[in-house]
Amino acid sequence: MTRNLGGTELKRLHRDWRRRNDRKMALMLDGVQNPFNLGSILRTAAAYSVDHLWLVGSPSPNDAKVQKTALGSQKFVTTTSCETSAEALAAAHAAGYRVVGVELAEGAVPLHETDLSGNVCIVMGHEDRGLSKELLAGADALAYIPQLGKIGSL
Repeated sequence: MTRNLGGTELKRLHRDWRRRNDRKMALMLDGVQNPFNLGSILRTAAAYSVDHLWLVGSPSPNDAKVQKTALGSQKFVTTTSCETSAEALAAAHAAGYRVVGVELAEGAVPLHETDLSGNVCIVMGHEDRGLSKELLAGADALAYIPQLGKIGSL
């Protein structure tokens, strides 16, 4: 019979998973406007052990709407707000990350075919406009998320 893992078993499993991860993952948000979207992204980032989040033109993680959706997960992800895309891009590169922009753009490859080895910073853009021209030009690689459903974006 299958059963849910108990407290100690679950803690051991999580500890083992964390030890297997020998690379760093970061995110950069380029103009994400909706605070509820930022809260959801923070929650997902914390679940996937994202080390750092750079914000460009996005709401503050301290915004009440962000916190409502993040449900406390914002305390597990270090964030830096940047004035410009160029500043965020330079900071990610200086921290040793390979920057991968996610956008339906010329030269982009499916995300599952993208080299994500080493330290990677995934960049997501504005809900409607996508990535800025600066980040499209400055990213080390471009990828897109193939979607087979009835909508074309997440």
